[in-house]
Amino acid sequence: MTRYFYYAVTLGFVLAVIPLRAANQPPEETDTQTTMVWTNGDLEKLHSFGLISIVGQNDQEKPKPSPAAGPYVRTQDPEWYSVQAETLRDELERRQTQLREYRQGIDDARSLRKTTGGMNLEEGDFTTSPEVGIEILKRNVREVQMEIGDLEDLARRHGIPPGKLRGQ
Repeated sequence: MTRYFYYAVTLGFVLAVIPLRAANQPPEETDTQTTMVWTNGDLEKLHSFGLISIVGQNDQEKPKPSPAAGPYVRTQDPEWYSVQAETLRDELERRQTQLREYRQGIDDARSLRKTTGGMNLEEGDFTTSPEVGIEILKRNVREVQMEIGDLEDLARRHGIPPGKLRGQ
């Protein structure tokens, strides 16, 4: 029985010493520096007591955010017109060259001069008569010229300067 009494007293001393030992040790968080994150609310509290002064922009001087850019509209883009006009000018030049070469081939055949290249019948421009072939090529040139005119009208309606169509 004394043995149980001895165990109970020893356990009592141990339980009494543990909180005293913990009180003598410094807290763990004092060993490391703690960082304070200051919020606008904290700064306002300190400012109202006159403890700090805030230097910088006032709320009234905040820059206004620029309006969000809308979706891309290609008819509003001057560069799009420039690219389209360049493509159409190249196509027009190609078709005019084709018409000149066709006429030259017909003139060479009529005058029985020696032709250098002749007409390529595999391109699909074969017609029953040379005049019909010339009309088809003229119509192709007119179509491209009308497309260029339509592009110029569209640019004019959207306020694009004419120089952008000419690549300036």
